Amino acid sequence: MGTMPKPTPSELEILDILWEKRKATVAELHNVMNKRRPTTYTTVLKFMQIMHEKGLLDREQSGRAHIYRPAITQRQTQKNLVTDLLDKAFRGSALKLVQHVLETKPATQEELAEIRRLITQAEAKTKK
Repeated sequence: MGTMPKPTPSELEILDILWEKRKATVAELHNVMNKRRPTTYTTVLKFMQIMHEKGLLDREQSGRAHIYRPAITQRQTQKNLVTDLLDKAFRGSALKLVQHVLETKPATQEELAEIRRLITQAEAKTKK
């Protein structure tokens, strides 16, 4: 696979629901999305058709309905989006990214402990 398509914010909302549900019809996805904010069935349908064309969703026929599944994992998507952000906004500096995140949104004690654990783990890898 070449470069992975970057989902738009609306596409990420659809992917987020599908990562949780694993699969859904347009009607099922529309019901979930419509509870969050009003949206039309045809808008959701069009987004899902475009996402299928872009390679973000897989689609199979089941009777008259199409069942959609994410074609990419949440982890793959997050990694690609963070890498893109890191390169574009922070010139590849992990330090600047982490500084900005910690200054923008305070971390909980649990999150800080996990960050320390990850740093220790990363240091151990670089010593090998």
